[in-house]
Amino acid sequence: MGVIIHHASVRRSTHISVVFALLLSAPLVLGLSGCMGTPTAQATVTVTPTPPATSPRATPSPTPTPTPEPIVVAEPELVPNPPVGQPIPNAPAPIVEPGPAVDLGATPGAEGSTTSDGSGNLLTYTVVSGDTFFDIAQRFDVPVQQFLHMNPSVPGLGEDIYINQIINLDWTAKR
Repeated sequence: MGVIIHHASVRRSTHISVVFALLLSAPLVLGLSGCMGTPTAQATVTVTPTPPATSPRATPSPTPTPTPEPIVVAEPELVPNPPVGQPIPNAPAPIVEPGPAVDLGATPGAEGSTTSDGSGNLLTYTVVSGDTFFDIAQRFDVPVQQFLHMNPSVPGLGEDIYINQIINLDWTAKR
């Protein structure tokens, strides 16, 4: 079963479509063509103000400023630096002899508690909140390098200490 389309009906529907499209587009074309009017010439006016007529005046001359007299200040006498022994290149650093830690008292950054043996020698220090390795070394009058040598288990060159960590104060032992 097929659909038979007659040639006349196809031509009629095509003709109707073309007419319909022209009817719809005509108002659009007419409306837009009204927007495109012919350009009109515009006049440009330039106004240049002229100063009012005045009588010429004499130009004032500047008054010279007196030059101040220089103030003479006596230079202090130079005092030579005291003689200093000549440094020896690549000389070994002085050796710091280790010794027992001495508690100089709690300070900010070193407020923890200590333990000591029967004869009063300090053995350990317990870290509390706010303590720093440097301040603990200062409290016990121990150079930081020696303090690090006495405490090889402290990580990060003393930067990483923790609350309740035990720090060695006995210079004869390592912890």
